[in-house]
Amino acid sequence: MRIDVLTLFPNMFSGPFAESIVKRAVDRKLITIMIHNLRDWGSGKHRVVDDYPFGGGTGMVMKPEPLFEATEAVKAESECSSAPVILLTPQGRVFNQDIAAELSAFDQLLLICGHYEGIDERAREQLVTDEISIGDYVLTGGELAAMVVIDAVSRLVPGVLGSEESAKYDSHTNSLLEYPQYTRPQTYRGWETPQVLISGNHAQIAKWRREQSILRTLSRRPELLEKADLSPEEKELISYR
Repeated sequence: MRIDVLTLFPNMFSGPFAESIVKRAVDRKLITIMIHNLRDWGSGKHRVVDDYPFGGGTGMVMKPEPLFEATEAVKAESECSSAPVILLTPQGRVFNQDIAAELSAFDQLLLICGHYEGIDERAREQLVTDEISIGDYVLTGGELAAMVVIDAVSRLVPGVLGSEESAKYDSHTNSLLEYPQYTRPQTYRGWETPQVLISGNHAQIAKWRREQSILRTLSRRPELLEKADLSPEEKELISYR
């Protein structure tokens, strides 16, 4: 997968992708992340990319020319004209695991980091194909949101985690939160690891984990269970809680 990011602050991306799973994926050439400075397509001596809004009001608006020209240049260079053009904005659909899985199926993504009072509406209508928000709050720009999207999507690209099973039981996969995890030592300060996990009975372990996942979701995010695929026995399990 190739991910292109159009941003006014490219240096913000120098740290997050130089560590951990994303870095290893980049090193193994499973993912390519290209950061483009929108000011390279700005106008005039000062590479202007924003202007005052027509009709008055506070703040500035990102101009359409740099957005169109940058997007067209990136698509021409990568020879992938069908790549989704995603604007990171508080007005977008709220990002979740299903959207991450949806985006991970593309060969290329192009992310635009919104700023100021937003972008010229003509760019939103004629250029952008999707709008994503990472939550109902406002950031100073779309850079942090782009990092979140890239991280969540990258780990779902085949081969990135090493095993497809790794993501199978993640929280929010299948509308459930992940079950509790334990590791050595078996006993710590008098607190014991559940016996089923050291029993060696894999069927019982799987059953326990599934039940714990459902109960944890019921306790912390009960609204998620409305979309979960539960058996009659599992529905009965939560009906008594």
